[in-house]
Amino acid sequence: MQRTIVAPAELPAAALDELKQWLGVRSTGDDAALISLVRTALETCEAFTGSVPLACLCEEILPACADWRTLSARPVVAIAGIEGIPAEGARFPLAADAYEIDIDTDGSGRVRVVGQGSAGRVAVRFTAGLAPAWELLPDAVRHGVIRLAAHHWRERDNASDAGPPAAVAALWRPWRRMRL
Repeated sequence: MQRTIVAPAELPAAALDELKQWLGVRSTGDDAALISLVRTALETCEAFTGSVPLACLCEEILPACADWRTLSARPVVAIAGIEGIPAEGARFPLAADAYEIDIDTDGSGRVRVVGQGSAGRVAVRFTAGLAPAWELLPDAVRHGVIRLAAHHWRERDNASDAGPPAAVAALWRPWRRMRL
């Protein structure tokens, strides 16, 4: 499985404003670095919780087979379409009756190909995310992102791979998806 983010989530000025308020920063000179820290904190949030925080358009390459395949990103909001990828040649859209899709109540997206034609693999385009916009993220998730970005800003001279601080982990733990 190979997931690619086709269109990343839009990060509004409100996210930067929240981080700057948390840090007490008033100047605009560090805005690019602060935005980068928010994006990194969102990626860490996804890795920790198992859920994409902000909705984005993704594409995942899967084998074309009749077995159900689960998409790696969660929660899946919509599956937009499936294209066949032959060993040689250009991609082609699969007919609607050549595949089946399913989105479970837990946000897992599943796909299976019942008529692959010349496709050895398929490209599945889908939207995944807990919220469509920054302002609609659950408060604990959003606050954890801001706190983690602030932590990285304050600790930028200290190299550490210890994961998110305990306060951030506590905010995100209720949103964490565990796989057995």
